[in-house]
Amino acid sequence: MNNAHRKTLEAVFASPVKGAIEWRRIEALLVAVGCRCVEGAGSSVTFEKDGVRAYFHRPHPGKEALRYRVKDARQFLMLLGITP
Repeated sequence: MNNAHRKTLEAVFASPVKGAIEWRRIEALLVAVGCRCVEGAGSSVTFEKDGVRAYFHRPHPGKEALRYRVKDARQFLMLLGITP
């Protein structure tokens, strides 16, 4: 995990939840911690690590992840034991 990934991890765990994080940064973080990315139909994407899966829909037309996506990403990272 590089410095950019650490900054994204801190942003995901920030309180109150930020809604201005670019989704591509969250995806890059999940891949950096060892998740496998599986493309679904349309904007759906699944991340899997150690048998734990999380399903997301990429934001469109905007680039920013809404607060509920950031919360879901935070919960998935906590299930994997990854915290800042």
